Amino acid sequence: MVGLLRWNQEGRFLRPIPLREVNILHVRFLCADMSRGERMSAAAERRKLRSAGKKLLRQGIERVVLPSNVPADALPEGLRPAGTLSLRRAIAADWCGALLRLRGENPAAARVLVTANALSGEVVRTVTELALRHRYLLMEVPYGGEELCRRLRREYGVSLLLHPGAGETADIQLAFDVAERRGESFLPLYDETFPMPHLTLPPEIEARLPEQANRGQLLSVLWETGVLRPGQVSVQLKSAADPAEPA
Repeated sequence: MVGLLRWNQEGRFLRPIPLREVNILHVRFLCADMSRGERMSAAAERRKLRSAGKKLLRQGIERVVLPSNVPADALPEGLRPAGTLSLRRAIAADWCGALLRLRGENPAAARVLVTANALSGEVVRTVTELALRHRYLLMEVPYGGEELCRRLRREYGVSLLLHPGAGETADIQLAFDVAERRGESFLPLYDETFPMPHLTLPPEIEARLPEQANRGQLLSVLWETGVLRPGQVSVQLKSAADPAEPA
């Protein structure tokens, strides 16, 4: 079970901090409701978060969805924020296309570079999606790329440039692991501190999500459990200068 830290919205003073199970789209969370006064200092908020986090730890919770705009270092040792890498990588192809369109470029004609230290299932899925959308696709992986190139050519009639030279640049680079930047735009899919794009959901799903929760962390948990499916999560970018928003 994943934890959920939430500021109490009713203004009631809660002491001690109560724990209760909540159901979000049929996924169970152990929720800690914390009271917060209007004039509570930042230091007092951090103490409250640490106290609530320790209560979750005693119940065996190791991952938690934080309130929005709360840093991970506010948590006690042993409790970590719910990760967002799986969702970042699942939306990578859509994120790429949305950013190119926002810049006024034709996605089909853009040069897209994918770099990774290994040809994982996530990389294969993303490269396959990109190959069906973009005419010029480049990939840099240490091994296994040749077979993927052959499969894409055989099954879809598309080709990609494997191991582009050091001088080859791209309009956008999707990096699954730490890599030298070689694209005009750079999406570090390994960096959970990098702002995620705004993600929209169908209205009937959106209406069932709690307010105040860190959206990236919450949606990532729902994605990992299979509650959210491909096609239900859409990428929306606000501006080319600032294409993302805090998770």
